[in-house]
Amino acid sequence: MFIRRAIGAELQELLKEYPVVTILGPRQAGKTTLAKESLKEYSYANLEDPETREIAQEDPKAFLARHGDRVVVDEVQRVPELLSHIQVRVDEVKGNGQYVLTGSHQLSLREAISQSLAGRTAILNLLPFSISELKAADIQFDRFEDYCFTGFLPRIYEESQRPTTAYSNYYQTYIERDVRQLIQLKDASLFEKLIKLLAGRTGQVLDYSSLANDVGVDAKTVRHWISILEASFIVFKLSPYFENFGKRVIKSPKYYFTDVGLLCFLLGIRESDQISRDPLVGQIFENLVVIECLKSRYNKGTLPDLYFFRDNKGNEVDLVAQSGRALKAIEIKSASTFSMNQLRGIRRFNSITDKVESSYLIYTGDAHSLSDNISAVHFTSVESIL
Repeated sequence: MFIRRAIGAELQELLKEYPVVTILGPRQAGKTTLAKESLKEYSYANLEDPETREIAQEDPKAFLARHGDRVVVDEVQRVPELLSHIQVRVDEVKGNGQYVLTGSHQLSLREAISQSLAGRTAILNLLPFSISELKAADIQFDRFEDYCFTGFLPRIYEESQRPTTAYSNYYQTYIERDVRQLIQLKDASLFEKLIKLLAGRTGQVLDYSSLANDVGVDAKTVRHWISILEASFIVFKLSPYFENFGKRVIKSPKYYFTDVGLLCFLLGIRESDQISRDPLVGQIFENLVVIECLKSRYNKGTLPDLYFFRDNKGNEVDLVAQSGRALKAIEIKSASTFSMNQLRGIRRFNSITDKVESSYLIYTGDAHSLSDNISAVHFTSVESIL
């Protein structure tokens, strides 16, 4: 079963504008399927295949000549030196839509692209399915707990995989392998401890020193390991928003898992009914909504421009979405009933900046308009507000 990806329209537009389009995203997010289904007339090369990779490394000119002028090159970070040869080829051949590259580690790939393909490639970020993509395929759940537990990995839906088994294998096969290779980790237990502690602190302002003490390594190591998780699209860093608020504003980031199904697995949740009883239920729901907002921005080919606000008095807005100079203030609550008390953070934020054009409460209840240009929105309709 192929579920159509919202980012497909932007991919087609970019192919008309650039000789190369690079699709970045976590393992198993559907990058290969998107490219193959959208570009059936393109030839295909997967650099995960040892034989293909060897040819690309040993004789890149022959490799490119063999595949012609329209080709999808999968997991291109495995042979980053190929990019300079692609640069030469696109400059010789001219014309847009020649190459589609995919990669699952953005640090090394972005560095290589900036050196070889600057000005020649557009970059798209593809995350696992969004709620709206599932809805378009007539796949819906009644409760947010079911979305969170099932997660959004394409294979779970396309191959009817059991979520716990799928995320267990995903963690062992991709996260442990990829991340351990990148950081050359000797003691896997320390990294496993870090990622599980990070899961327990999702949506919290992160104190690197405190986390380092709990893991048993120094803060510099924790920062490095988290940067690798971020570069591998396992976690997303939400930075604080501040303009001229001075020392009142918290300036440490929050982290969320790019797939809430993986978060639930790491928290030891083995059935959806556990979520509503979990002490982190609010943070799990918040993770779901923040990443749905991120997917909405990515699928349109735009920068995320997502932040949170918190000052030293505890006034907070869960999400601040920026569009140009205008802001949208978003409060996220797992409750199904509305109360005015839920809007305190929004009202406080709106009182200290004049850039907010609209404000939203995202929760599990019915949608309706409130006073002061504030709307309550059901979590499945997040895309409509961004």
